[in-house]
Amino acid sequence: MFPFSSDNWEAGDTNVECGPIIVGGGPSGLATAACMKQKGIPSLILEKSDCIASLWRYRTYNRIHLHLPKRFCELPLLPMGPNYPDSLTSAQYIDYLESYARQFQLCPRFNEHVMSASHDDSTGLWKVRTVNRERGNFRVIETFSTRWLVVASGENAEPQVPRIQDVRKFKGIVMHSCSYKNGATFKDSNVLVVGCGNSGMEIALDLAYFGANPSIVLRGYTHILPAKTLSVHTYTLISMFMKVFSVWMVDMLLLLGAWWELGSTSKYGLNRYDEGPVSIKNRLRKTPVLDPGTYRLIKNGDIKVLPAVARFTEKGAEFTDGHSEDFDAVVFATGYRSNVRDWLCSEVDFFTPEGIPKKSWKGRKGLYTVGLSGAGIPGVWVESQRIAQDIEQHLRSDHNFVTEDARSSIKNCSQ
Repeated sequence: MFPFSSDNWEAGDTNVECGPIIVGGGPSGLATAACMKQKGIPSLILEKSDCIASLWRYRTYNRIHLHLPKRFCELPLLPMGPNYPDSLTSAQYIDYLESYARQFQLCPRFNEHVMSASHDDSTGLWKVRTVNRERGNFRVIETFSTRWLVVASGENAEPQVPRIQDVRKFKGIVMHSCSYKNGATFKDSNVLVVGCGNSGMEIALDLAYFGANPSIVLRGYTHILPAKTLSVHTYTLISMFMKVFSVWMVDMLLLLGAWWELGSTSKYGLNRYDEGPVSIKNRLRKTPVLDPGTYRLIKNGDIKVLPAVARFTEKGAEFTDGHSEDFDAVVFATGYRSNVRDWLCSEVDFFTPEGIPKKSWKGRKGLYTVGLSGAGIPGVWVESQRIAQDIEQHLRSDHNFVTEDARSSIKNCSQ
């Protein structure tokens, strides 16, 4: 039997030794907890928000759909049933994640903000210090100890806004895409969308749908691909091609398909990288845009493509090509960043300055990462199972592994 139990988790400034600690209650954290649960290993999920998958619940715009077919968004051990469409809305994906948590009886501790996590070499344990956020009041509630720390806080933990000169001078509305819900309040307004990724393209489309006049900023290069090629989802094609062709050949096939479906995107200001979309994804972690319908409006002139912003003015922005335009609002669709280096105090060198692991899912001293490899949910599928298997092997070697008879008596959640 394990020398710890979730029954011991009590509020207070005590030092509680528990099973593996998972920081983050999104898909990555849930998948890892479920894989460990299947092996009889109790874990503690610490989630800073008040719900699971808070990014999908609170930081998505209304019209968003998952850019990948549902089979690429499933978590281990629980396929999506036929009641889910192939292209899920955020609400449908949240429903799946909630059913996943119920299926495996995963009960994260919510409103738990991890302040610090450090490794004590004298004991071989990680010390995780948390602050509980309830009703706007903050208080330190506990320090947990564990042999295994799983970083599942995600690549999209904190909104990221580039530093652009004089942005505070702008008198209009300024927001990050995490606060954008729909374009209803922007009808007849000139809106600048900074960022030409999947979110930026879809927000520009949404603004046009609601009668706004959107412009979108492309600061460098991008790869825009049709959502479907020959009626097959482009990501499905990529997955099929990667099994039989080299990356170079897959890139060529994708670009040929894009040319067939879209023509030359550079004519409309959407300049492509010299490298193909898969190569760029692997090297720069930049996901190609799967066109949601925005490209047609760009070709028609309903959405303008502009170069990088040089600086903001009171009424708008000046661009790197020297011209200026007036805007009523600016939406920064500039993505998110990992926050692991904000709270991790030991083994920091395992991560880049951007908070991305430098190598595989496994670090030193019982440190693991899941969902930070840039491989999306398919990567989570692999990493979560590897983590569970690795911890299981450690427990077997320590003669503390939970027997089949004892599995059912161990609880996995803290209340």
